[in-house]
Amino acid sequence: MPLGPVQILVIGYGADSQFTGAALDELKRLTEHDVVRLVDLLFVHKNEDGSVEKVELADSHELAKLGAVAGALIGFGAAGEEGAEVGALAGAEGALDEGSVFDEAEVWYVADAIPAGMSAAVAVIEHRWAIPLRDAVIASGGVALADEWLHPQDLLALGVEAAQ
Repeated sequence: MPLGPVQILVIGYGADSQFTGAALDELKRLTEHDVVRLVDLLFVHKNEDGSVEKVELADSHELAKLGAVAGALIGFGAAGEEGAEVGALAGAEGALDEGSVFDEAEVWYVADAIPAGMSAAVAVIEHRWAIPLRDAVIASGGVALADEWLHPQDLLALGVEAAQ
């Protein structure tokens, strides 16, 4: 199974946020159209006293697939084809045993960045749309030299800086 670029996206929600479910609906629509694949979704809330609550919505089938692909890639890099087979099995098994992409240390790391009284949604998303583009680049002999996300806020900041 080809694997597209995987992104960890953290979205914060304050007490005054109007969480209507529209973002989840859009994520579902993108998943249904195979634009993205939701691998894991974690909701974290930091109480005013600093304590953290988490709810995870992981699909064990998706976790096992991602674990197998990641394990195969690591195994191939370490020991060729034989390593890929061993790595795929170990990766799938490990993902199912853990039941999550996130371990406790990562949950606490994310929680440290969240202000008290705020919540965050942490999504692990595979960008399926990028697979044919990547394959076309490779087939034509191209290689990625850089990979960076440019957000509208970055362009706005660049314009403000240029104006000064």
